[in-house]
Amino acid sequence: MQGSFAEHIRALEKSGARTRLVRTREDLDGLDGIVLPGGESTTMAMLMERTGLLEPLRNAISHGLATFATCAGMILLAREVVDGMADQRGLGLLDIAVRRNGYGRQVDSFETELDVVGLSGRSFPGVFIRAPLVESTGSAEVIARHDGHAVAVRQGRIVALCFHPELTGDLRLHREFVKLAESAPRRKGTVVH
Repeated sequence: MQGSFAEHIRALEKSGARTRLVRTREDLDGLDGIVLPGGESTTMAMLMERTGLLEPLRNAISHGLATFATCAGMILLAREVVDGMADQRGLGLLDIAVRRNGYGRQVDSFETELDVVGLSGRSFPGVFIRAPLVESTGSAEVIARHDGHAVAVRQGRIVALCFHPELTGDLRLHREFVKLAESAPRRKGTVVH
């Protein structure tokens, strides 16, 4: 509907996944995984609500649908958006509190090398574009930090990142997500939202 889904599709397909876009609740049927991409979180939530996708998606993720969220996707999943609008709705499934654009405006975007727990080889290139800032974590496991703040977390079958791996050309995180999605009981393909 909105966000960097085309870049995720390319990265997932290069990682061996079959993909399809999710725009309606019916598109959720038979999925092994879903990507909640970067974009504008309030717009994404509003579109999901209007199309009747918000509650079915919340239900699917809460019942174990493998989920890979980047930037705005992380905001959508967060239990708390500390600077969110009063009527802002999200999925509330990831035990973190985030601040939208916590690293600043577009002009404050940056790249940095990150050490990601469980990722073999060299450090991972983190691309931060108006990225959310994780202010606190509850039961979510921190798998990468930058300047003392969590920038990648995992909780069950959810992996959420403040940064954009789809913009780097490094497929390691997408490959790990494909493995996570393929470990689901039903194997019909990984999907991008």
